[in-house]
Amino acid sequence: MAKAPTFRTCPDTGLKIHSQAEALIKANAVVAVVYLLVGGLLGLGVALTRWPAVHLLDAETFYAVLTAHGIDVLLFWIIFFEMAILYFASAILLNSRLAAPWLAWVGFAMMLVGSVIVNYAVLQGESSVMFTSYVPMQAAPEFYLGIILFAVGALIGCMVFFATLVVAKEEKTYEGSVPLVTFGAVVAAIIAVFTIASGAIILIPTFLWSVGIISEIDSVVYKIVWWGMGHASQQINVSAHVAVWYLIAAIVLGARPISEKVSRFAFLLYILFLQLASAHHLLAEPGISSEYKVFNTSYALYLAVLGSMIHGMSIPGAVEAAQRAKGFTHGIFQWLRRAPWGNPAFSGMALSLVMFGFLGGISGVILGTEQINLIMHNTLYVPGHFHATVVAGTTLAFMAVTYLVVPLIFRRELIWPGLLKWQPYIFAVGVAGISVFMMGAGTLGVARRHWDITFSDSIFSFDYPPAAFLMMGLNGISAILAALGGVIFILVVVGSILFGKRREEAAAREAPMLTPAAMTYGTAGTWHLPGTYILVGVFFTAFVLYYFINWKFLSEVWPLS
Repeated sequence: MAKAPTFRTCPDTGLKIHSQAEALIKANAVVAVVYLLVGGLLGLGVALTRWPAVHLLDAETFYAVLTAHGIDVLLFWIIFFEMAILYFASAILLNSRLAAPWLAWVGFAMMLVGSVIVNYAVLQGESSVMFTSYVPMQAAPEFYLGIILFAVGALIGCMVFFATLVVAKEEKTYEGSVPLVTFGAVVAAIIAVFTIASGAIILIPTFLWSVGIISEIDSVVYKIVWWGMGHASQQINVSAHVAVWYLIAAIVLGARPISEKVSRFAFLLYILFLQLASAHHLLAEPGISSEYKVFNTSYALYLAVLGSMIHGMSIPGAVEAAQRAKGFTHGIFQWLRRAPWGNPAFSGMALSLVMFGFLGGISGVILGTEQINLIMHNTLYVPGHFHATVVAGTTLAFMAVTYLVVPLIFRRELIWPGLLKWQPYIFAVGVAGISVFMMGAGTLGVARRHWDITFSDSIFSFDYPPAAFLMMGLNGISAILAALGGVIFILVVVGSILFGKRREEAAAREAPMLTPAAMTYGTAGTWHLPGTYILVGVFFTAFVLYYFINWKFLSEVWPLS
């Protein structure tokens, strides 16, 4: 006989909180933070090695550390956290029990075991193939096996999420359409299924190749299919962190989107088009046709970024509408000046949005333009771009929402509030520096994935301009700053969970954290948003100027003018 689900009543909302859903959110969030710590420290080692004046690690250790850093932060930290988001967006926001919690625990265990196996394989030194693991480089069999186990576990988590939506609908635990945050999580989960399927198609035969059952893997086929997983996994992040932006705006300010229908349509664009952007990794690949490259970059790329641009306008508009409704109507920007910048959840969300758009979004379009890509490909510009999207965009957004999850799910008050309000700014400045200086070094031609830009052990020497060395030094300083912000985040979160004051129910009822805007369908109901229109104009001006600069740079590399 199946055990009846147990619930507690949330003092903030009156919703029923399924104990198993709550436990799974906690477990996934804790493991995620552990991988953020491990991956972040490994990343600091990478940055200090690329800084020629420090050059911390030897070559063999550097490539193992670079591989583990990429996998721990790009896959394990983010996907464990996204599992927590899926369970929150389904069982918690829909007031439902979690479907098949035992199966969700099986998925969690597979993800945990798989991630440990991958780290063991990499840190043994036999699998320094980096995040992409391009063939014919071959890792130890357990490296591929660990990733496959992790992926299957994540797929199980997605299935439990979808099943929970069905349970909530059948048991009528909510009215009308699902909240926008849940809708964004649905999109993320659908992309996740596509991502995991792509990974299975290429990594299962690669595993068989590593144990000698298959004699050869075609390198071009591997790259095309692998990027169906590699880049699509970043689109899961985009959908998830955009959903988190809406969630934070709703919880902190009671903000509703300008038009919920348009925001939902923008989420759907991720499913329809964003996979195409992965082609920017293949533009210098000689085995792929020009037709494929031209379609995926010159045309479809603009559809791929349309969804993010809609969200980039909608969320500031939602914040402005909410602030003006509270009476902050003096001038064009009083609503922005009087925003809760001392609340780390809000400031983290806002910084994440701005940096994702200005640094990650614009540089992504630059990389997706075939002609410009030819001078950027395989330089440090590429990791500079994805640090802006994945670290400044996704990681900072996930850090911000954690400041809401700790009191709401762990039921603990956050410690060190004075230090805490500075954490998003310290981390954001560090990550912005990493992104900008790596993109600057890449523009000067500094290769990515290289242990030593001085080529000290090479037969033939090559001298980068002095500015490239300056960029790498500033990148190292920025990495130290970002690591400091990351350490503060982890100390505060872990310290709050272990030693934070228990959040009493009476206090929660008096100051509830979840507002109806986070749990229901609805729009702001106004288009009087002059401040947002000006901010959007600033963004497009920056976009056009940076685009022009890069085309000008291209014309000077190839004397076309």
